[in-house]
Amino acid sequence: MSIEIKNLTKVYGTQKALDNVSFSVGSGTIVGFLGPNGAGKSTLMKTITGLVSPTSGQVLVNGVDVAENPAAVHRMIGYLPENNPLYLDMYVREYLTHVADIYKLGNTRQVVDDVIERTGLTPECRKRIGELSKGYKQRVGLAQAIIHNPQVLILDEPTTGLDPNQIVEIRNLIVELGREKTIVLSTHIMQEVKAICREVAILDHGVLVANCGTEQIDNAVSHNRRQVEVEFNLPADEKMLQQIANIVAVEKTGANTYVLESESDTDIRQDVFNFAVQHNLVVLAMQVKQKSMEEVFRELTGKTNT
Repeated sequence: MSIEIKNLTKVYGTQKALDNVSFSVGSGTIVGFLGPNGAGKSTLMKTITGLVSPTSGQVLVNGVDVAENPAAVHRMIGYLPENNPLYLDMYVREYLTHVADIYKLGNTRQVVDDVIERTGLTPECRKRIGELSKGYKQRVGLAQAIIHNPQVLILDEPTTGLDPNQIVEIRNLIVELGREKTIVLSTHIMQEVKAICREVAILDHGVLVANCGTEQIDNAVSHNRRQVEVEFNLPADEKMLQQIANIVAVEKTGANTYVLESESDTDIRQDVFNFAVQHNLVVLAMQVKQKSMEEVFRELTGKTNT
């Protein structure tokens, strides 16, 4: 089950919420959409589900055009909105039975029992939804999203407002679901993507600025450079360090410690060792520094440290 987004644009009045966005999601993949508030994440989620019509462009779910056959796409998709609207006066089992009836599922009682067990709702299934904790309400939201066994899940900020224990529980549930379903989730939490996603896409002001595997996210920065941190036994001359081949920047970070930057495809470690030998220095430690996802996110979305 795949998702294809082709040149998707959505304009609200004078505001362009999505700007010519194109990407694809393969079967059995968990993709995280990162972006600051107002980046267009929720608009993208709603467009994939067919709740919002694009100004231009196309959305295909398993080859089916959302605009041309929304009913068929709705059967293939489970959706958990950001605000997770629920009938708070209904009991958990009552509500899920209602959802099952909407989808006209056969063997409703067994289907509801199965989804309650799968989402860990068994201890709370006899309570009214309004009596549940935020974490269990999210479980109810996930239960209604998967009750018809969709192959695609669209989850908009699924852990917003949860405490640390609840976040771990919901993340584990998403990972379990991701073993057999294609999942697209939006978030502004970098740790969330690192914890559960295989791929990441970053939106900024409606523009897709990165789309790659989580392991390759640091290479998504167009001006990305390789950083090597080196510690000598004595101070080194920074001007001399800058003369090492392929080094483009030098930053002193400690008494005898320096961060050396080179172009991303250049390994300067051997040259640094040679420099140390030539200048009677001993290399006490040297390691390649990897940009954190937070650093990459800030670079791609034009944020700078304050």
